[in-house]
Amino acid sequence: MDKHFLQPLFNPASIVVFAGGLDPDALEPGPARNLADQLRSCGYGGELRFVDIRMSGTLADLARSRAELAVIALPTVDEMDNALEVAGRIRCRAALVVSSGLNAQDAGRLHATAQRHQLHLLGPNCSGFQRPHHHLNASTIGALAKAGPLGLLSQSGALTASTLDWAQRSGVGFSAVVSLGPNTALDLADALDFLAADAHTHSIVIYMEGIRNARRFMSALRAAASAKPVIVLKAGRKPAGNEAALTHSGAIVGSDDVFDAALRRAGAVRVRTFSQLFSAVRCLASRYQPSGRNLAVITNGGGPGVLAADWANELRLHLGKLDHAAATALAPKLSPQASLKDLIDLSEDATPEHFTAAIEAASGTPGIDGILVIYSPKLGADPTRVAQALVQTHLSVSKPLFTCWMGDTTVNEARAVLNAASIPTFRTPEAGVDAFSNIANHHENQLLLQQTPPPLAHDLAKPDVEGARLLIESVLAERRYVLTELESKALLAAFHIPVTKTILARNAHEAMMIATQLGYPAALKIDSPDIPHKSDVQGVALNIANATQVRDTYNDMVKRVAQLRPEAHINGVTVQNMSAQRRGRELYIGLVTDDLFGPVITFGAGGTMIELIGDRSMDLPPLNQFLARGLVQRARVAATLGEWRGAPPVDMAALEHVLLRVSEMVCELPQLREMDINPIILDESGALAVDARIVVQPTSAHGQHYGHLAILPYPSHFEQEWPMRGGGLYTVRPVRPDDASMLQALVKGLSSESRYFRFASSMPELPSRMLARFTLIDYDREMALVAVHRERKLGADGEFIDTERIIGVSRYVTNPDLRTCEFSLLVADEFAGQGLGSRLMAAITEFARNKGLAQIEGLVLAHNSNMLKLMRHLGFQIKPFDEDPDFKLAVKVL
Repeated sequence: MDKHFLQPLFNPASIVVFAGGLDPDALEPGPARNLADQLRSCGYGGELRFVDIRMSGTLADLARSRAELAVIALPTVDEMDNALEVAGRIRCRAALVVSSGLNAQDAGRLHATAQRHQLHLLGPNCSGFQRPHHHLNASTIGALAKAGPLGLLSQSGALTASTLDWAQRSGVGFSAVVSLGPNTALDLADALDFLAADAHTHSIVIYMEGIRNARRFMSALRAAASAKPVIVLKAGRKPAGNEAALTHSGAIVGSDDVFDAALRRAGAVRVRTFSQLFSAVRCLASRYQPSGRNLAVITNGGGPGVLAADWANELRLHLGKLDHAAATALAPKLSPQASLKDLIDLSEDATPEHFTAAIEAASGTPGIDGILVIYSPKLGADPTRVAQALVQTHLSVSKPLFTCWMGDTTVNEARAVLNAASIPTFRTPEAGVDAFSNIANHHENQLLLQQTPPPLAHDLAKPDVEGARLLIESVLAERRYVLTELESKALLAAFHIPVTKTILARNAHEAMMIATQLGYPAALKIDSPDIPHKSDVQGVALNIANATQVRDTYNDMVKRVAQLRPEAHINGVTVQNMSAQRRGRELYIGLVTDDLFGPVITFGAGGTMIELIGDRSMDLPPLNQFLARGLVQRARVAATLGEWRGAPPVDMAALEHVLLRVSEMVCELPQLREMDINPIILDESGALAVDARIVVQPTSAHGQHYGHLAILPYPSHFEQEWPMRGGGLYTVRPVRPDDASMLQALVKGLSSESRYFRFASSMPELPSRMLARFTLIDYDREMALVAVHRERKLGADGEFIDTERIIGVSRYVTNPDLRTCEFSLLVADEFAGQGLGSRLMAAITEFARNKGLAQIEGLVLAHNSNMLKLMRHLGFQIKPFDEDPDFKLAVKVL
């Protein structure tokens, strides 16, 4: 059960082929013949048998052809379906249907047959797959690729074939190549999940055109990216903007923006062009781990260096500069014409020794995170000697090192020297900058991946969630979907977001009385559910100084709006006092709902020209303080939030507070569809929401809690304290990514016997990828509960300090059938026999039952008598495990 459920598909021990005949040499030329030739010619070591379903014979005769994988390449959907039926009856566990052009109805027919026989089906409408390490080419893509560490998933057969052709010329090797066309039963998330667990795959490249289930895709992508670099090239980027949007946020955020935000949060890296795809792979799979975005440019030509600097600025990178001490030490070693002010320009007479000295200086400067070396050919100079000098130097460089040897014929030999030493080299400065940007983005996105915020922040006052829900339901009961300004602000106030005091006036006299009460200067705004943008109809008046102006403004505004929008229902005019934040920055915080990824929180510069400015950054909820801060920093307006034009720095904590509150609203109120808080005025004293507009929609009463989110929040409500035998308490809670060091300490502290019983291995510690896999989980499809024991120890300074350690872990992972799950259990040796294992297993079993799963099961070594005894005590049935007699299968119906 440790094997991935797709092993029979991608690593089959035996294959039966339905290609239209018993003799593959007698097949007509075409896809079936090509597939048969590839299967036979690549050295596949398993049993390979060809079957013709059109020949007479009994099922008993076909039973001789029992295999793990059925490969089907037949011309009609009826024959494909018959072959799948036979494959199911002879107990194949997986099937591949190589075809093209089938419509959704025919594909659905094949899916249903495969599902009925519990076959994992790749296809139809795909070109198959390759597994070079297993000498298996079950595809019509072309010749078997060279074996290597790269896994390729592609939703385009043509692009897959082009990629393999490029890779053959470039010497790139693959662990797997999988073609996923339209209407395939096995989706992108399934294949990605397999490659994440595949030992031969060290990095993953995805070409994608679309997904069906965002939650499932994000779950698989996050799991894969936590263990291996994942690079995505997505086609079909849509333009931003939606003319039918009811808010500013909905108007300026496109689906491609949301996809970018989702990839960042999943820890993957997106590239924009085919040429960037494999350069990103080479760099991300290298030994380099950058920690920032400062790139030093070393060049022997000012022009190429400036091109690199300009492109770095476009990609939000910073030009890494030598500090004063490093520049002072380096200058005497260079030509008098060299410049170290911004670029490290070695001048046209730079020698190999000059390049070496500059690289060593940049490598030793703390403020530099990566180095790009640009060489431009000069008359009489030897580019190969410079390349050889870099080869001698680069092993002592601890930072990412990239090169750009410009030109063609004169530098080909130098490029070969750099490639042989595995130093990434590019033909243009921009491509070298792109390469550094990819690994810098990967580092940043990995930090985002580690964030698992709860739906409600622990350190903030509890919001009035029920009051907010009642407000929304009352609006929906009136068959309205757009909240008034008063209702919108009431919803914000329920989540403790500061808002201006706003009162609705039904006539001019009421407006005067309200304005006098609130104080001058006042602001008046038209109140109508049919007018999304008040300024467009001159429905906003500011800085009104006295009662007479209030009266006149009220009457003029209502009359003017009625003329411009005669169909709009006007409730009246809201009155509020003007904000006292004279040097405040106008910002906006918004919400859009993407059709695939659900709610997305947006941030940027606010005001009436928000669409024109187009300043936006976005992230998927839930947020924590780290994610909120990053959301702010990615917006252009962030540059104005410090000390700016005589205004003091703003209260960043207040802004982050509002973003966290908005995240709470999004998590707890699935009815929210769109939202604008615009403007929200921020200065050194805090934040204040001046205007707000919220759009809602009904949701299913039976929807899964947080089912509207693409990323499930940390389930903090499952935390509980249990008493220990002999006194004391321990906390049981879901695992978090920052538990990795404590989990590793638990494994290291086990006896060799306990480690073997849990992992069927004597490994002294968990590999880093396994550790990441165990601590960064998707709480929707799996759960791990850790028992944390707090201890008080005497520190080196004689003071007592409180420490935490994990003393037990139970977990389950949902099986592909989505009805059953597999469990595991681990308890520290010194806490064995105290009932901890029983309670952890009972808790994880109850968790699986509450998720709607029907059965929990797990493998136990046959000679692990204590574990078998515990399983029987907990009501599990102990059965033989047919695939390996060294194990027993423990099963319990939920």
